[in-house]
Amino acid sequence: MTQEWWFTRADETIVWEGSPRWSAAIGGLAFGGTIAGIALVAAVVIDSRIAVGALGGIAVASWQLLRVRSTSYLLTTQAIWLKEGVLTRNVRRVGIEKVQNTASSQSLTGSLFGYGTVTIEVAGGRDLACRRIDDPETVRGLITDRMTQSDSELPGTIDQWQAVLTIVRDIKKAVE
Repeated sequence: MTQEWWFTRADETIVWEGSPRWSAAIGGLAFGGTIAGIALVAAVVIDSRIAVGALGGIAVASWQLLRVRSTSYLLTTQAIWLKEGVLTRNVRRVGIEKVQNTASSQSLTGSLFGYGTVTIEVAGGRDLACRRIDDPETVRGLITDRMTQSDSELPGTIDQWQAVLTIVRDIKKAVE
């Protein structure tokens, strides 16, 4: 994946990157293929001008493939990124500190073939879903690991916290 749609900070590294499986486009491919097939049969049986309808079916199928191909997910040590869009581009970054919970789900075929969805609950925003990704439990675990690491990190240095403690003790003495 190219870096043109996301950025990292100096102390940030990529943990995982992925995209939906091609099978995410199967419904659109089937629908587009059906439209194209019906148009071609109708062109042979009724009128050859109906064959133009096959272009609509091809367009539907192509759109679905492009939609899946243009969706990307990225997990860094500090954020989760989602990029989607064919004609326009929508990029969303969610800092790990905003993640409240994660869940993974797999359909019957997802369980058989090793793909599923990871849903990320975001504080103060809409949820983020990584759909039809390979090995969703592993990805969910990677996100959860990042959440645990960010929860255990306190801001500031020990010297700064000791200075705060000194100020609080001074205030306590002044009040007493």
